[in-house]
Amino acid sequence: MAFGWIDDQAELRRRAGLVRTLRPRPADSPLLDLASNDYLGLAHHPEVTEGAAEAARTWGGGATGSRLVTGTTELHGELERELADFCGFEAALVFSSGYAANLAAVTALGPHGSLIVSDAGNHASLIDGCRLARGTTQVVAHAEPDAVRKALHTHDGPAVAVSDTVFSVDGDAAPLAGLAEACREYGAGLVVDDAHGLGVLGDGGRGAPYAAGLAGADDVVVTVTLSKSLGSQGGAVLGPARVIDHLVNAARTFIFDTGLAPAATGAALAALRLLRREPERAARARAVAGELHARLTAEGHQAVRPDAAVVSVRAPSPEEAVRWAADCRGAGLAVGCFRPPSVPDGISRLRLTARADLTDGQIERAVRVIGETRP
Repeated sequence: MAFGWIDDQAELRRRAGLVRTLRPRPADSPLLDLASNDYLGLAHHPEVTEGAAEAARTWGGGATGSRLVTGTTELHGELERELADFCGFEAALVFSSGYAANLAAVTALGPHGSLIVSDAGNHASLIDGCRLARGTTQVVAHAEPDAVRKALHTHDGPAVAVSDTVFSVDGDAAPLAGLAEACREYGAGLVVDDAHGLGVLGDGGRGAPYAAGLAGADDVVVTVTLSKSLGSQGGAVLGPARVIDHLVNAARTFIFDTGLAPAATGAALAALRLLRREPERAARARAVAGELHARLTAEGHQAVRPDAAVVSVRAPSPEEAVRWAADCRGAGLAVGCFRPPSVPDGISRLRLTARADLTDGQIERAVRVIGETRP
């Protein structure tokens, strides 16, 4: 029977407690949201939603084509210029998603004959970029510049190291300065995904590479998403102009994909301008993360100290993690639930988002619910 093997896979997932389901949310959900990636609380900000609406009224509901045909509007150019300037890079290129941006950067900068050194804790989009690239990939120990150095030492030819700046599972930060130093010893490039750093780390939320002194470097390329701190959708690659020109000509997820919808472009641009005006939002997101961690650990939870806005709380097992998250939801609190195969170390977790717009009362309520529902 066609696709008969799917039933076997479904049964294996059920037995392992790894079944995933979609849960549509209403527009006016009563839940306290610590599950989304809306780090700065901008997704529903009036200026951001009006930016989306105005762009849709002006440019239409869709981009109408790929960026190289009809899918590039003047609005895309504005966003690219302002995003590059804000983060301290020479140029930027906007994609339809952060996933597409990562696929583009890794595949276009990892050609045949090259070596791609990938951190063991990297996001799935970076991993998939490595799989699709024509270069050879070597996976190295998590957040270990010496492991990157050792891998590069074995290769004679073009090379690039690939890493998240802030890892999405535990919220720990990569040692960017150490990674850059290791790459420079061997003339290798560094590609980092700042999805969880933009808007949270660096001066006024300019990102982890900016904080590490790597902004504008001619050997560093940064990918970002517009769907987290900027409350919109889409992604971008930032870097030297010659790298961005190369992506325009070589990145398949740019050449063959429809451009980012005008509404998402307008929303991201409005959010970026708002962040420029209110840089304190970045510091507030970090402060909320620190407060959540302090209160949770004081209550006896095993929580990882956050380097940005992700707070991870260990769970005893995948099944108990799912039940814990469901019980939190039943008590009015939405939290993320990470379990295999989404976690590289096999340890299940609740994943909490520290949003800049959370009040002290909401933080206290969240900690109380997590404690009352603990398995």
